[in-house]
Amino acid sequence: MSEHAEVVINRLWEEGYALLAGLPLLLLAALVVWLSLIVGRWLSKRGWLDKLAERNPLLRELVRTSVRWAVALVGVLVALEIMDATALVGAVLGTAGVLGVALGFAFKDTLENYLAGILMSLRQPFAARDHVVIDGNEGTVIALTSRATILMTPDGNHLRLPNALVFRSVTLNYTRNPSRRFDFDVGIGVNEDLLCAQQIGVDVLAQIEGVMDQPPPRAFIATLGDSNVQVRYQGWVDQRSHDYTQVRSEAIRQVKGALEAAEMDLPEPIYRVQISDRAALPEQTDSAPAKPHTSAASGSVDTRSNSDLLTQIDQDRRDNAERDLLDPQAPRE
Repeated sequence: MSEHAEVVINRLWEEGYALLAGLPLLLLAALVVWLSLIVGRWLSKRGWLDKLAERNPLLRELVRTSVRWAVALVGVLVALEIMDATALVGAVLGTAGVLGVALGFAFKDTLENYLAGILMSLRQPFAARDHVVIDGNEGTVIALTSRATILMTPDGNHLRLPNALVFRSVTLNYTRNPSRRFDFDVGIGVNEDLLCAQQIGVDVLAQIEGVMDQPPPRAFIATLGDSNVQVRYQGWVDQRSHDYTQVRSEAIRQVKGALEAAEMDLPEPIYRVQISDRAALPEQTDSAPAKPHTSAASGSVDTRSNSDLLTQIDQDRRDNAERDLLDPQAPRE
């Protein structure tokens, strides 16, 4: 047997003896890791952890997972220390740090949405069935998930907005205050009694079903137009009992009808056209102005709140209740 082969064999025997000598420590280290996994799983199921986020399922699951993996990591570090692998501990931590930075850049948007979902579930900036406008997107809130806020648009379509976008955007909530004001402008002739026109509109608004008594309806002159004076009428709607769009529509219809019945002039825009070649103009003839179109159809319009979208939203919430982070019992921002 050559000298080199003998050196190799001796080295193998030494490594084998070292492995056998370290086998008890290896088994002890494996036992420590196993026990840490069991202890972490046991701690993650304790009731006192649930009290930290009893009304937030996402945060509750995050706390449980964090406790479980924290205990497991401590067990791995203790096992490496038992095996006198402190150098390996430093290498593992360094590798984990580099890997964490790489994953942070790779999944930046996902992590940002997830973190925003956690923060919004704590703040509860809106509730289910709230009518909101977020970054120009209008809809009724269906649910808040870990990654997205789900709205139903007025035409019945689902709209998913990333939580990061929702968190940093301006949110307009129409539902938080049940009273909502509507307004519209009517052009009145410049020779008409404007105070009378204002009073006629206010009296009509006060009689429309769905228009609140307090605050009362109001009217004021908004601007002076080219051929008329713009009078702005305002009223308030209780959105819990009446539909905002229907009440405003009915208010415009009845105010217009009342002004016409009072023979108020509601002029159309007047334009002056000047033609230079007067010889080519046809002979002018007097003609009676066309009569405005009037409709004999009249009657009341149902302005009560409708449930066209709410029925669909309630069904959607029942189907996906386990993913929703909105809690109606939680304090709202």
